[in-house]
Amino acid sequence: MIDISDSDVAKRWNGNADQWTRDVRDGFDVYRDQFTFPAFLDALPPINGLDVIDFGCGEGTNTRAFARLGASVTGIDLSTRMIEHARQTKEADPLGIHYQVGSYSDHSGLPDASFDAVLSTMALMDGPDLSGAMREAFRLLRPGGFLLFSVLHPCFITPGLGWEKDAVGRATGLRVARYFDRSSFTEHWRFGDRPKDEDVIPFAVPRFPRTMGDYLNAVVSAGFVLTAIGEPQPSLAACEAVPRFARWRDLGAFLLLVTAKRPSA
Repeated sequence: MIDISDSDVAKRWNGNADQWTRDVRDGFDVYRDQFTFPAFLDALPPINGLDVIDFGCGEGTNTRAFARLGASVTGIDLSTRMIEHARQTKEADPLGIHYQVGSYSDHSGLPDASFDAVLSTMALMDGPDLSGAMREAFRLLRPGGFLLFSVLHPCFITPGLGWEKDAVGRATGLRVARYFDRSSFTEHWRFGDRPKDEDVIPFAVPRFPRTMGDYLNAVVSAGFVLTAIGEPQPSLAACEAVPRFARWRDLGAFLLLVTAKRPSA
């Protein structure tokens, strides 16, 4: 097992940041655009007028969407380069967002009980200390505030994932293996909709596999009360726009959404 620290994660995402930002803003992240972020918004309670912090905000696309819903938003991310991109966009399109470099698993320096909601979109599976992130989320929330996060579904996106295919290459089943293998590793990939002949260096993305129990127990152990678990399927419209999404509609779950509340007393 190779231990990957916060500093390793920051280094990787600093290296990914420029290409990632271009790709996301050029529409190559079709999973986010067509599926994972719309599903997150469907699960999100109204946030107009609320103080919100976005854990693992990256270059800020989702953070800006939260601000446009009427929230007063803070974004935090380990990657200085990602935050630089977020701040540059802030200058061109001011939405009153405060961006901060730091780990969502450490004490951020922000005051206790200073937010109504902690949100995180597809980021918590990429950090080594989930329990620390949950404790920091609990500390930052006001009594009665809520936590909502999305991650790759731990029961299906396992280290031994593989597709079973028929004679013409059509996916007929999903192979899940090594569910309990929590060894951290770095995954190398590029957005699938980029032209195949483009000379693009693959992203290096640290991964920290966990079980469903690891996620839910970290939430409960921090003091939260679980209020909803979501396992959304891609919509029919999304499957028409991106046909390969049908695999995740028919054969296995790609996304896990967890909602929890800090008790009022």
